[in-house]
Amino acid sequence: VFSGSLDKLIASFVIATGAAASGMKVNLFFTFWGTSGLKKAEKPKTEKGLLERMFGWMLPRGSQKLPLSQMNMGGAGAKMIRYMMKRKNVASLEELIEVAAELEVEINICEMSMDLMGIKPQELRDYPKLSVCGAAKFLENSSKGKMTLFI
Repeated sequence: VFSGSLDKLIASFVIATGAAASGMKVNLFFTFWGTSGLKKAEKPKTEKGLLERMFGWMLPRGSQKLPLSQMNMGGAGAKMIRYMMKRKNVASLEELIEVAAELEVEINICEMSMDLMGIKPQELRDYPKLSVCGAAKFLENSSKGKMTLFI
């Protein structure tokens, strides 16, 4: 999951939970902008340098702050899609993340991306099968899999 857009993260978790519900083993590998969707909404106290703090100011803090990839309109688009999803009884991104945890979907987060963007492990949301790893782990998981998607 490369994108940090709300709609693309929703799509990622819809596919992941659907596959896991059908009995497939699912691993999601988050890198670069996608990592923002896994940050906690509340900011824990961390030691950061100036550039790391600057990235923190520029990146969304958690899934509730993610923009849409199209028609974001200063955040109004994301609020509108969330409203429509609730109105039509479609699971929110946060609910999909909870379902993914219940279905034992594994989440791997790219250590290099976290380091470059100044994201510390204690800033990540609580998730039972979450690990910080490198691209080699993504390649290992995808080489054994039946399908690999890049979103």
